[in-house]
Amino acid sequence: MAAATRYLVAPSEDVPEGGRCVVDVAGRTIGVFRFDGRLAAYENVCPHQGGPVCQGRLVSRVTEVLDAEKRSRGTDFDTSDPHIVCPWHGFEFSLGSGAHPGRERIRLRGFPVEERGGNVYVTA
Repeated sequence: MAAATRYLVAPSEDVPEGGRCVVDVAGRTIGVFRFDGRLAAYENVCPHQGGPVCQGRLVSRVTEVLDAEKRSRGTDFDTSDPHIVCPWHGFEFSLGSGAHPGRERIRLRGFPVEERGGNVYVTA
């Protein structure tokens, strides 16, 4: 197995808060996201059927609101847990963990990402 290498992917301003940058790194396409001041990087391949997941819609997690008797009172949006939705079939994943919200075993392939000196780097 080859040693991992750190790659410069973009200047920091190219990954704005709530945004993303999709780049080619070491023969793969990787999406870099910034939310709540944190960075996350995932391979642009949906584990469902290989769709370009990192190019999908960014949405807040939808949660069900329950009353004291555990009856549904509708839904709400959790803005602290943004999700990415694959444009091919609608599979969605938490940007914080890379996991599918209903099936934790199904997750995006993540990469270490860091910001230094006004630039964003991914290790692949």
